[in-house]
Parts: sequence; structure tokens; C-alpha cells
Amino acid sequence: MDLLIRNGTLVDGTGAPARLADVAVERGRVREVAPGGSFEAGAARETLDAEGLLVTPGFVDVHTHYDGQATWDPVLAPSAWHGVTSLVMGNCGVGFAPVRPDGRVELIELMEGVEDIPGSALSDGIRWAWESFPEYLDALESMGRCVEVAAQIPHGAVRAYVLGPDRAAHNAPASAAQVERMAEIVREGIAAGAVAFSSNRLPLHTSIHGDPVPGTFANEDELLALLRAVREGGGSLVEVVPAGAMGEEPDAPLREIALYRRLSLETGCTITFSLAQINTDPKHWVGVLEATEKANAEGARLVPQVSGRPAGLLLSWDTFNPFMERPSYQALLSLPSTERLAKLHEPDTRAAILAEASHDGVAMKMLTNSLDATFALDSGPAFEPDPDDSMAERIARSGRDAHEVLYDTMCDLAQAAGEGKPGFLHVFFSGYKSGSLDDIGEMMRHPDTVVGLADGGAHCSMICDASMPTFLLQHWVRDRSRGPRLPVEEAVRMLSRDPAELYGFDDRGTLAPGRRADLNLIDLDALSLHVPEITHDLPTGAPRVVQRTEGYRATVVGGEVTFRAGSETGAHPGGLIRA
Repeated sequence: MDLLIRNGTLVDGTGAPARLADVAVERGRVREVAPGGSFEAGAARETLDAEGLLVTPGFVDVHTHYDGQATWDPVLAPSAWHGVTSLVMGNCGVGFAPVRPDGRVELIELMEGVEDIPGSALSDGIRWAWESFPEYLDALESMGRCVEVAAQIPHGAVRAYVLGPDRAAHNAPASAAQVERMAEIVREGIAAGAVAFSSNRLPLHTSIHGDPVPGTFANEDELLALLRAVREGGGSLVEVVPAGAMGEEPDAPLREIALYRRLSLETGCTITFSLAQINTDPKHWVGVLEATEKANAEGARLVPQVSGRPAGLLLSWDTFNPFMERPSYQALLSLPSTERLAKLHEPDTRAAILAEASHDGVAMKMLTNSLDATFALDSGPAFEPDPDDSMAERIARSGRDAHEVLYDTMCDLAQAAGEGKPGFLHVFFSGYKSGSLDDIGEMMRHPDTVVGLADGGAHCSMICDASMPTFLLQHWVRDRSRGPRLPVEEAVRMLSRDPAELYGFDDRGTLAPGRRADLNLIDLDALSLHVPEITHDLPTGAPRVVQRTEGYRATVVGGEVTFRAGSETGAHPGGLIRA
């Protein structure tokens, strides 16, 4: 026996009641699950004492954007810090294969614009060793990691590859020959091991030049041809970002469901799509779920992906802020953080910045619509804060201009955080309009949904939602006081078996004999999310927001311990999951 986990509280991922158990591991697989104390400590080459700890399957994160990072980074943090042992890339129709040498820059600019991953880091870090999608899979398979990775074929890359170097043509109607060529690429990629095909129908998702993701406006005939190609290649799953997902077009969500119903019924494909509460229409998700239920009752297979926490962004002087486009603020950007903060405190600087016109971009509009769901992280991470503590209430109580209050609060938070730390306001632009997590709870518990949307590797300058598994366990299971909690068995199932089943990963997601030995040992009482921080550990020293945690005593991938008490062991047993 290679590894023995003794006397742990087994939460096996099926939803069955927790029980005391020993887990025996051999050759990367679970050999036996026995009652606690069945094995002696010396029965294996290595023994982990799990007394007082949860023993869970490794978590499966089906919505990440490590497509470039996976070619240079064997760790794939922050997801790996939060119990994730398997992850899926290539979401939202963006990725890096197929690609011609002269098309690499466009795909980087697309990923930077849509997913907020620094283009400089991608340009410097990606180890280009492919043109076709099968070659990309081979490149991914050539290095080990702390996690297992799987890849989807992104519509944006396929369309850019087929329609050629003229970017203006990448969202033009495709000819029959071009659609067939795209279908050939999809068939080839699925047959080579891609786990799904992904597309993006949200016009607000653009490159750094404002170009929508290729495929955003693809007609139904093109989509039908590509979904048929998925089936012909041996696959059955499609991931989509819907039009109207950010509330920009009120009628779009139900039109999207009608489209997905037709496509699913015609091709037999399962279509999974992102669903979140929209602040400008807080109950739109109810209608989407009702339409999903009806479509599925008619034989379609639609699976909304929902998040276990509100979506948002972190507002500070070092990330997004409402003053970032104002000339007087721009003039300070070259200063070191401490000097910039000192200048921001000066009355003349403050007056100049506040006197200039505000920026009305997408992020600023989200902030304007979300002040009643914006909270200062002055006492730790925000889980389910009291609406009376929101910035909208603070502004109302002060009787002052909103921008003045935001400016002063940001300065106070930065000063209180200390040197080198920004001090954050957390803007919940989705999922908290009701002032509680009740709506998210309903979405998570719906029988047709799967929990996802953690966006690991993405949104580097604004947020870190890759910590979602820890949020789910710490808040929903242990600490929630403003509504019902989740049983730990249900939460673990949401994080492991359900997403694994959606993507057809039938060798993981639960702990049972014959399954992959991917698992976590978790001290639930000690589980604690840290306040997010900014690091400069991407290639070229590019920054990103990360969020660390405590409480994971060990993570095991393929029978090898990859993390002990939050520290890497140096083991990289994770490979590529091919469908």
C-alpha cells in the first residue's frame, strides 16, 4: 500500500452521511475504504493521520482560464491552494488553440480583454509548441502539475484560425466552406481528447481593442454544425456564455434558452451556460431556471452553471477604482505605492481628482449599480455582510457626494492596511442585490444547476474568485448565520461529484474503490480565507490578485501528496484529462 489516510471523517462526494473511515491508496487509486481504525499506521509507505479532519474528494473546478499559465506553471495557484485537483480550461470561447504563428498576438489580446490576464505575462510565459488543437493537448500533456487539467475547444480561436488574419472578418458571417472547416477542427479536437466545445455570445466580452470574441454573432446554422461536429468527434458537451448575461439586453436570456433548447434537441448535446443574479434585474434567474426546467422536461439537456458566492471586483488604489481614468490620478501611476498614497492624501490632489469627469466604462457602471452591495474589507473578507454597512448606506448617512466618500474610504482603508497592502472595497456586482445569499442558495440547490464560475487564473487585476471552494465550506457549511447552512455532505458533492459528472470525469469526484486517489484533508474548524492580496509572480512580474487560506492539511493528487498545511511538496503528479 502506498498511502493510508487513517481515522478521518469521510465525506465521500456522493452526498451520503459523513462517517469515520480509513482510505487505502495504491498505484494512484483508492484501493479500499474501511471503517476508521481498520488499518495500522505502519500498513503503508506513508500514513496521514486524519483524526478530527474531513477527508473529501479533490474538488473539480470546471470553469477556469489557465490556458496559457498551464504551459509554464506546474502549480496553477490559487486554485490548487483551495483543494482543487482537477480543472477545466478553454471556457467562454477563448483560448490558445488552434493558432497560426501570426495569430498568437490576437488570441493573447482577446484573453487579456475578456479575462483580464496580463498580456505581457502571456506573451512572455506561453511556451508555444503547437498550431492545431491536438498539438496543444500534446503540449499540455508534456509537463506535470499539482492538478489535473482538461481543455475545451474555444470557438473564438477556431473562428480566427479559419477566417484568417483579417480581424475585421472574424465576426462576419461565415461561408459554408468556412463552417465546414471549423467543424473539421472541432471534430479533430474532440477526437483527440478535448472535453467540450465552448462559445461566447456576450458582446461585452471583447479584446483589448474592443473586438468581440469571434463567434459572438455566429448564426444558428453555424452553431448547429459545430455542435454536430462535437457529437461526430465523440463528445456531447458545450459550454456557453449567454447573451444578456450582464443585464445589457433584458430579453436576451430567455431567447438564449430557446436557442439552447433547439440545439440540444437537434444534436443531443448537453449545453452548460453561466447564470448569475443581475443587479439591474435581480430576479431574472428565476425565469431562466423555469425555462430551463421546461426545456429539460421536453428532452433537452441544459445545465446552468452558478457560483457559490457573489461575483464582484475589488476596488482599491492598486486595482480597479472609479478615478483610474482621471488625468490627475493617471499622473500618479508611475509613483511607488507608498508615495502615491501620500499624494492621494494631499488636499490639492484630492480636490483635483474629484473635480475631473468620471469614467463611465462597464466596470464603473457596475459600481454605480452596486453601491448597495459594496463593502469595506476593514475587518476581513466579506462573506454575507449586513446591507446597513454598504457604501450606499455610508454615503446616505454622510450626506456627501458618493465619489468623495469612496475616495476618502479608499484612502482610510489603504492607510489601515499598512505598507504594501492596498486595502479593499468589495463590490458585489452580481448575486447580492437582495442583501443576502438566499438567491445564490436557491440557485445552487436547484436540481438542474452545477456550481462553477470560479474563474481560476482570470480577472487578475480585479478579483480572486478561485477561492470559491473554501468560501463554500467556511461560510455556507460552518459560519452562516443569516439563513440556512449547507450540510457538509451537500457542499462537498457540489464541489466534486456534480461537476465531475457534468464533464464525464467518471474516475473522480467521489472516494470509492477504483477511483483516482485525489483527495483533501481539511480542518473545517480552522478553515479561514485571508484578505486578498496583490502579488507580482506572473512572468515579467505582472501583478495578480490572489487569496490564500488556512485549514487544508493535505491535498493528494493521483496518490501523491502535493500540499501539506498549505505548502507545496514539489510533487507534480497531475496530467492531462483526455475525454
